This record gives sequence, structure tokens and C-alpha cells, in this order.
Amino acid sequence: MSAQPGKAFTSSPGRRLRRYPRYRSSFPVLVTLLAADRYQSLEAHCKDLSDAGIGVLLAAELASGEVVSLSFSLPGSSETWEIRSVLRHRRGYHYGFEFLSLSRDQGKVLKQHIHGLERADFDCS
Repeated sequence: MSAQPGKAFTSSPGRRLRRYPRYRSSFPVLVTLLAADRYQSLEAHCKDLSDAGIGVLLAAELASGEVVSLSFSLPGSSETWEIRSVLRHRRGYHYGFEFLSLSRDQGKVLKQHIHGLERADFDCS
């Protein structure tokens, strides 16, 4: 396993292995970032989750390494999560964020939530 967050092993040229499996999920996400000396909020939509991050569809231009705040509620829950996250990859409008401020309790709830969801690892990310 990779020792650095956000880094993945490569098994063969051009092929990356993920540290955490991804699972299909669908719910709204609010992405808040600092742009031009003011906070900007953008609507996004979750496509997949893992123990360490989230993949969202977002019609915007963000730079790799940008730190944002993600606000969302897991399906079936009324609790709103505010999670600091860093943009690790992008392909078109699909953005992959790594959670930076996930609490231990949130991590447990997330593991319970994704248990039993359909795997999304074999889709294009």
C-alpha cells in the first residue's frame, strides 16, 4: 500500500490500483471553495464513495490539490456533514476528493453506509 494519502500503486503501465474500493451512491453535494477572495458554493452530485473520499459530478473548473469544503447528508440520514477535502483527480466533470477532516465517528458511519452498496471500481473514473 502507498504510504502517502492520495497516492496509488501502479500494477502495470497506465493502470492504477486504488487503496479503497469505491461504491455507487447518489445524493446532492455542496462544494464550497475560496475563489477571488470570496467563498463560492457549487452544486455537485455524488457518484461514488469510499472509506477515504468521494467522487462527484461538478460543472466547474477546479485545480488538482485544491482544498474545499463538502457539505452533504448520506441517504437515509438527516445529519449534514461538513468535510474538508482535497481534489486528487479529475476526468471531465468527474472529480475525486480525498477527505481530510473525517472524524472517527463519521468514518464508522461511512463504513456502515457503504457496506452492501454496489461496487463502482470497474467504471471509468
